[in-house]
Amino acid sequence: MLDRADRQVPPAPSTAPTAGAQPIADETVRERTGRGRDDWFALLDTWGATGRTHTEIARWLVHEHEVPGSWSQHLTVAYEHARGMRAPGQQHDGGFAASVTKIVSVPVDRLFAAFADDTIRGRWLPDATIRVRTATAPKSLRADWADGGARIVVGFTARGETKAQVAVLHEKLPDSESTVRLKAYWRERLAVLKQVLES
Repeated sequence: MLDRADRQVPPAPSTAPTAGAQPIADETVRERTGRGRDDWFALLDTWGATGRTHTEIARWLVHEHEVPGSWSQHLTVAYEHARGMRAPGQQHDGGFAASVTKIVSVPVDRLFAAFADDTIRGRWLPDATIRVRTATAPKSLRADWADGGARIVVGFTARGETKAQVAVLHEKLPDSESTVRLKAYWRERLAVLKQVLES
């Protein structure tokens, strides 16, 4: 039985729990929640979830079925996408975002510097105009993008001493087409980043 703190519904994430990663395997969903996605979706359909808000769905999963908070959010977002209640890349607030991750074979400090240092960043992201707002080495960086209408949130995670993962979330996009375009853009740019840092 979950205690009261575990039963609270956290704020909806911008994306699924593993933002930018490959879709979570259904076996993993089943292990963590007790059911596969299709089973959850059928249960949500029976409950009438297509007529409910994001918060109502996530709260119902937590309180009625004891799904952990982050997994309730994952299932809610997946359900909303599957039932056409949310466009690809659309966040809970109605805005859009693109997210991409990449593992690079360098220490996390060096990967962080590739974003934070203007000179290094110019080697793999030469045409982008960004203004760094906050940076906490070597964990995270937030920056305004181009004209300031969009922003990027970048997270860094060490994967041992010689590898690190970067996760880029490009937020405040106008539509799903921008999401698709910028997801492709960041995949290509992070591939260049990997080549630059590992060569």
